[in-house]
Amino acid sequence: MSTRAQSLDPVVRDRLVCPQDLGELIDAGDELYNPRLRVAYAIDELGIPNMLIDDARTVSDDEHRAFTSGAGE
Repeated sequence: MSTRAQSLDPVVRDRLVCPQDLGELIDAGDELYNPRLRVAYAIDELGIPNMLIDDARTVSDDEHRAFTSGAGE
């Protein structure tokens, strides 16, 4: 079973960046993750990413390690 991040349309996914620093986001299950700022943006059950800065979730150190392991960091 694929995650919500994996289910995003590839054309849309290629254009999504963090609204705070305009950098690349990592697929993190049902979220898109910015490892530089350690914030995650939820993807709803319809597959629509919530890219609002005020709705971003702060990620713990343990989650950061899990999200970035194998991602070159």
